[in-house]
Amino acid sequence: MSLKLVFLLLGASALVGAAIGYVFRWLFVLARKGSIELEVKQLLMQAREDAKKITTAADEEAKQKLASIEGEIKEKEEKVVRAEDRVFKREEALDRKQTELDREIEGVKSRIEEIKAIKERADALLNERTNALSAVAGLAREDARNKLFEELERENAEDLMVRTQKLERDGMEKLDRRAKEILTTAIHRLGSSVASDTMATAITIPNDDIKGKIIGKEGRNIKAFERAAGVEVIIDDTPGSIVISSYDPIRRAVARVALENLIVDGRIQPAKIEETVEKAKGEVNKIIKEKGEAAAFEVGVLNLDPRLIMILGRLYFRTSYGQSVLQHSVEMAHIAGMIAEEVGANPAVARAGALLHDIGKALDHEVQGTHVEIGRRVLQKFGVSEEVVKAMQAHHEEYPYETPESMIVQVADAISGGRPGARRDSVENYIKRLGDIEEIANSFTGVEKSYAISGGREVRVFVKPEEMTDFAARELARSIALRIENELKYPGEIKVNVIRETRAIEFAR
Repeated sequence: MSLKLVFLLLGASALVGAAIGYVFRWLFVLARKGSIELEVKQLLMQAREDAKKITTAADEEAKQKLASIEGEIKEKEEKVVRAEDRVFKREEALDRKQTELDREIEGVKSRIEEIKAIKERADALLNERTNALSAVAGLAREDARNKLFEELERENAEDLMVRTQKLERDGMEKLDRRAKEILTTAIHRLGSSVASDTMATAITIPNDDIKGKIIGKEGRNIKAFERAAGVEVIIDDTPGSIVISSYDPIRRAVARVALENLIVDGRIQPAKIEETVEKAKGEVNKIIKEKGEAAAFEVGVLNLDPRLIMILGRLYFRTSYGQSVLQHSVEMAHIAGMIAEEVGANPAVARAGALLHDIGKALDHEVQGTHVEIGRRVLQKFGVSEEVVKAMQAHHEEYPYETPESMIVQVADAISGGRPGARRDSVENYIKRLGDIEEIANSFTGVEKSYAISGGREVRVFVKPEEMTDFAARELARSIALRIENELKYPGEIKVNVIRETRAIEFAR
């Protein structure tokens, strides 16, 4: 009984404790709720005050911005108004100018109509006068005009000739003076040797016993030498000399070097000949490379293909009229560069075109075609610039002058080949050229006699004064010069001097 009572008391006390706890919790919640409501009311009041302040500040800022925007709008409206005023004034001015221009156009049109009417009346009067004159003179209109021109020309021939001569003289004097300055400057700056450099084919031998060794038993040695070198050896009765003959200058050079080495060595036999010729080829190729590189370096033409350098060096053994072609090309390159600097052209292109202008002569005995055409193909093959090709291809007028450098190369060629002592010419060719010049001059009607003087650089032509006027004499000089240019080949230039002399003779008795 006691345990049950205890459990009952415990259960009752637990229930009472739970009820007391619930009452206390309910009282605590009520107290907490009152404090939260108070805080919320305070927060709401604070929020209303903050919102009121923000609204007031926003209103003030909005009023300020509105005032600023209204001011900007007003300023822009004033600018637009001023711009509209200016546009309106300009339109008024344009309208006034257009009106004035329309009036001027109308005036010009009326003047044009007046001029047309005057021209028509003048043409009518001229036709009437012309027809009247034709009727009076009994000539057609064309005949009358031709006769009038002939009469005017005859009456004013002397005056026209004097004026023409003065204009030509003044213009030619200026051009001639400037050209002489440029050419003289270039020639004086160059200052190269006058003597030409030729490659001889005659070999000097110390004694005639060497001839026998060279010929060998039954001609064995000389046949082996000719076969190995590709040349012909001429041994005659001339003492102390052997002549090497070949159309190829390189072969002649190889043969000369090989034969000189054999003479020095003294052992002349077929096996030794073949060995010496091979060594001579190596020596000549070395000379060719050195000469080509030296020539290109001397004139400042760099970055050429090594194979092109070798072809250029072959010109060292090639001669033209006794003048070394390589020396001639180097001399031309210097002259062309200096002329190009004087006239404002491209000196590098002019020097390269002059140095390579005769490159085809190194191969013209192996390749078909003129040396100019061969040279063009060689330069194009080795990637030389088109400007240089154009500069070199016109030096014999086979191609037109496309650039100033092409004309400069042609002038440099004439200077280098035409200077005294640069080239040798046979007496027969020289005399024949003089005779051809005189023959061309004498072939024209009205020529009394002619003389080629100054080594063929000038021809003086005397005409019959009763058969030729001064105008005709000037035309004759031009015609003779053109005939000489087209029919003869010569270095430099030839001056044609036509002389018309009138003499009045009387006798006092």
